Amino acid sequence: MNLLLNGAAGRMGQAVIALAEGHGINVTAAIGSGDAAEPHIVACDVVMDFSFHTATEPLVALAAAHGKPVVIGTTGHTVAERAAILRHAERIPIVWAGNFSIGVNLLLHLTEQAAALLSADYHPEIIEIHHAKKKDAPSGTAENLVSAILRGRAWSPSVVRHGRSGITGERPDAEIGVHAVRGGDVVGEHTVLFAGPGERIELKHQATDRRIFAQGALTAAHWVRTQPAGLYGMREVLGMG
Repeated sequence: MNLLLNGAAGRMGQAVIALAEGHGINVTAAIGSGDAAEPHIVACDVVMDFSFHTATEPLVALAAAHGKPVVIGTTGHTVAERAAILRHAERIPIVWAGNFSIGVNLLLHLTEQAAALLSADYHPEIIEIHHAKKKDAPSGTAENLVSAILRGRAWSPSVVRHGRSGITGERPDAEIGVHAVRGGDVVGEHTVLFAGPGERIELKHQATDRRIFAQGALTAAHWVRTQPAGLYGMREVLGMG
């Protein structure tokens, strides 16, 4: 399978290149977010994006014009950018994941289940830690964890609170606190707390090697190639539903 990789110079791009051959994938074009993808689009079977949020939609639009499936690992998109990208899912299959790790996707599954089973006085908080060079916050995985809790609790996104400062008042039951920590060379760490009366439940995932994300992305590239048009996540790729 031939792959066009956008964002090849970044950490994830380099990890994908290092593992691609072992997954039966030939990276026929390894480009940066500012490079032209059009000369390479015809020769590829799948397009993969690990670049910058402003570069994703033009790349996906080009892929849609040529009928090429897409795997997106870029995060930090605005609401408008996300809406523009999603429109292309009417024409091509797109796997879009904030995190390609098998463990993280299990964490998402368990978080939604816990949110649904625990009573409202088990207060959910999300803490994520990443390296100092990460440009967006919160992480895409943290945003996915928020969505998992919202689904489990049937809450509106208005309950999400990013950090706290000053005289905040008492914490309401219907609130999700989200906290981003940055520093050093941390690959990625996500903790979901459900702080209840007399006890606290913690669900946690720590990544120590970027290869877990690259392996998942390459698995997604193989999977998306045979799918009909639509938007998919790693739950579908991994058969979690």
